[in-house]
Amino acid sequence: MPQSSVRRLFAYRQFIRFWLARLIGVSANQMLMVAVAWQMYDITSSAWDLGLVGLFQFVPALVLMLPAGHAADRFHRARIFAFCMGIQAVAALVLILATHYHFASRELILGISVLLGVARAFQMPAQQALTPQLVPQDMLQSAVALSSSGMQVAIIGGPAIGGMLYTTGATTVYVTCAVLLLISAALALLVRYLHQEAHLAATWQTVLAGFTFVWHRKVLLGATSLDLFAVLLGGATALLPIYARDILHTGPLGLGVLRSAPAVGALAMSLAIMRWPLTRGVGHRLLAAVAVFGIATIVFGLSRNFGLSLVALAISGAADSISVVTRSTLVQLETPNEMRGRVSAVNAMFIGASNQLGEFESGATAAMFGAVGSVVLGGCGTVLIAAGWFKLFPALAKRDRMEHHVAL
Repeated sequence: MPQSSVRRLFAYRQFIRFWLARLIGVSANQMLMVAVAWQMYDITSSAWDLGLVGLFQFVPALVLMLPAGHAADRFHRARIFAFCMGIQAVAALVLILATHYHFASRELILGISVLLGVARAFQMPAQQALTPQLVPQDMLQSAVALSSSGMQVAIIGGPAIGGMLYTTGATTVYVTCAVLLLISAALALLVRYLHQEAHLAATWQTVLAGFTFVWHRKVLLGATSLDLFAVLLGGATALLPIYARDILHTGPLGLGVLRSAPAVGALAMSLAIMRWPLTRGVGHRLLAAVAVFGIATIVFGLSRNFGLSLVALAISGAADSISVVTRSTLVQLETPNEMRGRVSAVNAMFIGASNQLGEFESGATAAMFGAVGSVVLGGCGTVLIAAGWFKLFPALAKRDRMEHHVAL
């Protein structure tokens, strides 16, 4: 077998090993999030507290993300990922004890949320920056789409399984999560790649280099900020317990199915992108997809039918998948390897802000306007954001192909 083929086979095996680690780890994380949200709502029956769960994850992630990107450029990225899985396993073990011995409380869940936020801060840049080192560049978009599809499988299965297991008690969910997270950590520790340790001094200049890189490349800035504001306004995940119990009148299993619905659409779209990669009209398709995401969110917010709600969430997930694959591919193609950790940290900050801070925004606006008003207003805001980005970021809107333009 030619030496080049041997190297590609080795790289493929490492990528699949890491893909499995992510698949198992994200599945466990999604199960954990379902159980934590439902347990919090059981304890407090408060939309505000559901929003605080997101906020308490977001704040430490925001504070630590840039230093975490610096760490991802300096240390072994697979080991960082494994450590983060271990931290989440510890959180699950604490929740097992708290639930079993009846000292689970609002304050404890918020504290666990902080711990999960710390783990996420280091996990995101490490896992994003690792993929380009495991596959040849000509396979990167397909690898990103495959990674996305795997994550969507986890997001589909995790909440559904978590909701089903919760019917037998929260402890069952937490035990399952702890076991899966430890398996994920073990798999990640087995990943091998050519790691060259960078001796980067932890100065403000080196830590902020990723942000500077993105700021001066308007295509990347437009794509990442688009995701930030679109999901910040249009996300309804934090309010799904309210929709499941009070609006659509279903239980924990129904909550799991609702949380899985966006991932069903995202999985279908990711598989389609693997078969038919986005090669032309990248910018226009990205902005159109965000507008569709906002419209689907409005439909979900107004729906009182469980089936229609599932369809709307699935469409929103499909539209979001286009954004995820496009943004991730652009970021990795246009960033030199020695900076991928720090640039991925900036990208992860935008993702974390859109998800965790979006959950807080949803909870806060729901407390003021009700769950339906919060979701509908957010969806309308997302549509306006998509329209506005055509004017604010013309380089993104006019982007036709995903060429490799690394600018040092």
